Amino acid sequence: MKLQPVALNERIEAIDLMRGFALLGILLVNMLTFHSPYAYVDPYTWFSGSPNAEVFSFIDIFVQASFYPLFSILFGYGLGMQYLRAQQKNAAFAPLAVRRLAVLLVIGMIHAFLIWYGDILITYAVTGFLLLTMIRIPSAWLLGLAAIIYTVPHTLMLLLLFVAVAVDPNFYTGMQEVQSSLAAYPTGTFAEIFSQRLDDWLYHNNFLNFLVMILTILPFLMVGAAAAKWQLIERTARYKKLWIGLATIPLAAGLALKLTPFLFDANYAFVYVQNIFGGPLLAAGYAAIIALVAQHSGISKLLKPLSKAGRMSLTIYITQSIIATTIFYSYGLGLYGQVSVLSGTVIALGIFAVQLIFAEIWFLKFDQGPLEKIWRKLSYQVNFKKSPNSKP
Repeated sequence: MKLQPVALNERIEAIDLMRGFALLGILLVNMLTFHSPYAYVDPYTWFSGSPNAEVFSFIDIFVQASFYPLFSILFGYGLGMQYLRAQQKNAAFAPLAVRRLAVLLVIGMIHAFLIWYGDILITYAVTGFLLLTMIRIPSAWLLGLAAIIYTVPHTLMLLLLFVAVAVDPNFYTGMQEVQSSLAAYPTGTFAEIFSQRLDDWLYHNNFLNFLVMILTILPFLMVGAAAAKWQLIERTARYKKLWIGLATIPLAAGLALKLTPFLFDANYAFVYVQNIFGGPLLAAGYAAIIALVAQHSGISKLLKPLSKAGRMSLTIYITQSIIATTIFYSYGLGLYGQVSVLSGTVIALGIFAVQLIFAEIWFLKFDQGPLEKIWRKLSYQVNFKKSPNSKP
């Protein structure tokens, strides 16, 4: 039997709602890199002065490193759901999954090298391939293995960072990279921007960094796949006590760890504690709150625009980069390096509001986002057909 795309009536509202919420958080964080050389500076001094410092602190505590883990877990959850569907229909899972991930890899490469260097889709595709080799492992073992893969290397890295900051507590500022970015993105030719984008991608995806990213993202996918096998989101009402626990203890612990650079010292070690250990805990708390909120039909209806954005998450993610780079790069308005954190955040909220409106209009006629349709066509090898749920 051949697997088919998920029908509209099979979609799970809470998952789409989580994706939509994660897309907003991802944009708020990515906006710092869209409009400034964020990756090469000490953000705690670079974004100084009121209200920049306050806005950055809010993003740093409540948003930074808390939404890509949520989105990664949901990506793994999606793969886990597809695996379960294949089992139920006695259909081959691996060929379809490999095609979907291969297409995603190509989309990620186009995104990274022609639009914005901060792409995450390449990492998702690579870690997705790794997850396929483990998808048959029982959920409890998958969860335990994920914990080991995540905590052991990151704990060792944290110990090394505490040693390093004892020698030199200052952040490294790449002045050459900052100057190069400020010269290329707002005023450079497309060729110069491409060259800078490639340099930035290679800088952030050297062997060590990419290995750290794999060891970070892969466990999230494994957690998502394990949760999908248990159908934790579909059975939120049955596991209500678990979700309430996740909405309290991890949320509180995550917030405490996210505050460490502000309570102690803003150095590499405490920022690592904040992002690597605090971020995922906060993400678990956010996910739990959304899962519980989705059980209330009235609140769920109010948040419907977010869930519609989540239904076209690939389209939303890519168009965020297209819109933002058009605003800040020379082939658009050329505002790179010229806006404050507050202004950038307002722009991000404006972009997301426009995307919510676009999603509302799009789903009046179609049941999938435009890039999702392309992804489906290339993955399932089917022709575009109007859904029976679509309006004429």
